Amino acid sequence: MIDQLAIPCLIMRGGTSRGPYFHAADLPGDVATRDRILLAVMGSPDLRQIDGIGGADTLTSKVAIVSKSTRPGVDVEYLFAQVDIGRPIVDTSPSCGNMLAGVGPFAIETGLVAAGPGTTTVVIFDVNTESRIEAVVQTPNGRVIYDGDAAIDGVPGTAAPIVLNFLDAVGAKTGVMLPTGQVSEMIDGVEVSCLDVCMPMVMMRAADLGLSGIEGRKEIDTNTALLARIEAIRLQAGVRMGFGDVSDMVIPKVGLLSPPRDGGCITSRYLTPHRLHAAHAVTGAVCVATACLLEGSIAYPMAKRPAGNPCTIWIEHPSGQADVRMEIAGGGESLAVARAGVVRTARPIMQGSVFVPRRLDPLAA
Repeated sequence: MIDQLAIPCLIMRGGTSRGPYFHAADLPGDVATRDRILLAVMGSPDLRQIDGIGGADTLTSKVAIVSKSTRPGVDVEYLFAQVDIGRPIVDTSPSCGNMLAGVGPFAIETGLVAAGPGTTTVVIFDVNTESRIEAVVQTPNGRVIYDGDAAIDGVPGTAAPIVLNFLDAVGAKTGVMLPTGQVSEMIDGVEVSCLDVCMPMVMMRAADLGLSGIEGRKEIDTNTALLARIEAIRLQAGVRMGFGDVSDMVIPKVGLLSPPRDGGCITSRYLTPHRLHAAHAVTGAVCVATACLLEGSIAYPMAKRPAGNPCTIWIEHPSGQADVRMEIAGGGESLAVARAGVVRTARPIMQGSVFVPRRLDPLAA
């Protein structure tokens, strides 16, 4: 295969997402070349991604790039890339908490981190958000196990739990919780709350857009008028949050919120941002959970908050519910998130090399 370049990778399911995990050293250092290769790996731009390993879904068109870290107290660094399906765009502006779930096991399995007895805590620096996360991985007898009793909605069956503790959740991209300086504001006649906690989001009431809040992909993804209205609001929110023109960016993400129906704390429909997430992003769940505890946000009046601190916020989504354990201090605009934790699972699916045309990397040996 002299005209094809073989790149080692491990395909894993992380949470409710799936994609290839690479060692950074196995990809070009030049960003433009790297992005050309990632597009070819996934088969983009093509709605079927027929010439790559992407699954023709935003949840399966994701890439994790992992490297050993030289930062004090950090084990590995994680760069997430969202590969657009229909356009030649590789977006590294957001992070992905689901793919993050596979970083700890990947680091241990590939020798970047030594496994300990019982459990192994891998400290991860998220390059996208410049924040730290603890991943607690099950390693009885010094080896990663994947079988277990933990279940997450959106994934069939059960698996070993992976606990993710977000240590620097607030201001993931902007440095502050409220990048516009307001807890809520009006954009195009719709009241919104713009928060940056793990993931920058613009949240709005589903009812203000004529929705019940429990719609699925069929109702939302095919409603072009609704998506156009949401996008107009998102573009303005992006400017107000300091991102400038976000038309080719996937941040801020969008949350359509409504009261809970099935015993949770709130209902969320999470857009990625132009399609409805089949479940809910982990980072987005932390942001929505924070809004539920932030007096004055659009989420606060409709959320059913549990007593106590720490507390667990259950977010109802199209595939079930996601739980976020929140530890906070203060209140109102002075609210501080000390720690946010979620339980995810992960599993390796295939290990080997993915092939791309050698011409995409002129410097490849």
